[in-house]
Amino acid sequence: MAPFLSKRDLRFQLFEVLDTAALPQRPRFADHSREVYEDVLNLAYNVADKYFASHARESDLNEPHVVDGKVQLLPAVGDAMRAFREAGFFSAHHDEELGGLQLPWVMTQAVQAHFQAANVGSSGYPFLTIGNANLQRVFASPEQQAKYMLPLVEGRWFGTMALSEPHAGSGLADITTTATPKDDGTYSISGSKMWISGGEHELAGNIVHLVLARIKGGAAGVKGISLFLVPRYRINDDGTPGESNNVVLAGLNHKMGYRGTTNTLLNFGEGGESVGELVGEAGQGLRQMFHMMNEARIGVGMGAVMLGYAGYLASLDYARERAQGRAASNKDPLSPAIAIIGHADVKRLLLRQKAFVEGGMALGLYASSLVDDLQTGPEEDRADTSLLLDLLTPIVKSWPSKYSQEALSDAIQVMGGAGYTRDYPVEMYYRDNRLNPIHEGTEGIQGNDLLGRKLTQAGGRGLEVLMSRIEADLQAAEGLDGLDEIRAALKTALEQNQSALKVILGKAVDLGPDLFLANANSALEMLGHTVVGWMWLRQAAAAARALPEAKGDDANFYHGKLQAARFFAIYELPRIEFHAQLLASADATTHEMQETWF
Repeated sequence: MAPFLSKRDLRFQLFEVLDTAALPQRPRFADHSREVYEDVLNLAYNVADKYFASHARESDLNEPHVVDGKVQLLPAVGDAMRAFREAGFFSAHHDEELGGLQLPWVMTQAVQAHFQAANVGSSGYPFLTIGNANLQRVFASPEQQAKYMLPLVEGRWFGTMALSEPHAGSGLADITTTATPKDDGTYSISGSKMWISGGEHELAGNIVHLVLARIKGGAAGVKGISLFLVPRYRINDDGTPGESNNVVLAGLNHKMGYRGTTNTLLNFGEGGESVGELVGEAGQGLRQMFHMMNEARIGVGMGAVMLGYAGYLASLDYARERAQGRAASNKDPLSPAIAIIGHADVKRLLLRQKAFVEGGMALGLYASSLVDDLQTGPEEDRADTSLLLDLLTPIVKSWPSKYSQEALSDAIQVMGGAGYTRDYPVEMYYRDNRLNPIHEGTEGIQGNDLLGRKLTQAGGRGLEVLMSRIEADLQAAEGLDGLDEIRAALKTALEQNQSALKVILGKAVDLGPDLFLANANSALEMLGHTVVGWMWLRQAAAAARALPEAKGDDANFYHGKLQAARFFAIYELPRIEFHAQLLASADATTHEMQETWF
């Protein structure tokens, strides 16, 4: 069976491209070292391999179901959660005073990548719980943190985010769940929430829901939305779970992928009162929830990458073993068939996968490293870091989600009929990943966010920071062997980006918001491919510097990096020109289309 993750590439990204081993020079990480990080990665691989990968197919074939009013999961899911908790991964990035290792966020994402690649369904439970606890760490009161957050950090309870409603979906301004103030300062929560991953199960003693709701009498629209902590079970004075809080499972959603993650419709306040506590100030719910959502968007992008990567490795393994056909130059029908990896079009499909998934992983880890820079880097750089991270977040979420799906389609193509059978995992990865372009905001939402907000905030400073960093890496790579194509293509891409954005942003007022955003997807595609091209430049530069001293497998690895960078430059970066031209033209075709014409 093919591995679900490349240890070699992950370490290349972390220690040769990002120089994560230098983070212990910062006070927060002073007790760390490269050896500590290696131990953590090895532990993550072993736990993911033994407890997550081992039931990935079984959980796909045996979805959560309800028996006597309770959600039933495979016993192996509970075993995986215990192993994850015992390894300390729920708390690894938290302060030592909370039992954590103060692990950098980039290392935390690298750890999570193992579990996302091994079993994306089961990885959803700790993913949501960690995000819930992180939000509480920023916005909840000390009393709330002791009551609700600590059990999450310890892995004893699990958490969710409850935003969407059956009638509203991503339209959070239209939510109708209400919060009625009570005399004791708590609130009575009433309403329904849809698509709540991890919303009901028996994996933990309690489930803490972060619920968006409107306080009765509050403002309309997003300004009236507040955030509440609503546990599945009310909490006794000694901190133990008590009586039901009347959070009722109304149904399970059955998805094409992520089948191991319970996905629910929940009714709050059915058959009794659901009591919740306000987080922070009233009316700040959306801002608070976006803290978790932005974190989740990077996580979704990384999860998409790891599914694509697992599919790539599976198809690569198959291509090396499957013998079929002969070289075009071989006219002897009696000669042995060659492995299909010898055929040029199979190499094309494999190179395309490699370019997408290794480029996507580089992007996700780079964005994660920016989180560390924002929290522990030089004070004078943090404002720019924040703007750059904001700008990249919609790209980090959407680009890997889309192009990992392309990679998985190519993986199936490489494997032929075997690719879409359940004898191999690639068809499962394909179904799993199809959810990621929707999770945490569709491509349309991400495109609007990028063009309508992120590119213009702070006077466009985020874009200036991005362009300056790309220019710096272009200059640093000058003269390195094997980088001519990627450097030239990336320079052209920068010019096309700058020209198109100057034109469309200059037209914004005259066009009006509807037409201005009509081609926001092209902004997302244009900048997404450019940023991933930048990631390939960084990887190629690291490979070129290391190659002269490399031998054997290491030399092959670095040659592969240079060839994939060349592929992305020649086959992918030219696509930017189309999107740049379309964006600058402010074409009105989609905007002017009428409903009755369909």
